Amino acid sequence: MLYRTLADCVVLVHAAFVAFVVLGGFLAWRWRWVVVAHVPCALWGIAIEYSGWICPLTPLENALRARAGLEGYRGGFVEHYVIPALYPAGLTRPTQAVLGTLVLTVNLVAYGVLLRRK
Repeated sequence: MLYRTLADCVVLVHAAFVAFVVLGGFLAWRWRWVVVAHVPCALWGIAIEYSGWICPLTPLENALRARAGLEGYRGGFVEHYVIPALYPAGLTRPTQAVLGTLVLTVNLVAYGVLLRRK
């Protein structure tokens, strides 16, 4: 039970991180200090999508699920949780590039507005 709960907590942290990567630039409109944390996170998220890497939280979640006697999953967090919600087909490299470009574009808009306000 403990390992399953920990795995579920990793999923929640991972989802919050993904949301922060995509939308954190908008938080900087209100709190300028968010930029210091958000820019490295956004660069990491973009790098993960463009390179096809697996985020280290995914193997952690799978290891915790295995310790709980559950099955893990292949691929990454985005492929397992996000893509099924957004797209009916599986994750492909072109889809990952689109997701990376989406993250980049959203953040360029957020920071463009932030800089323009200054």
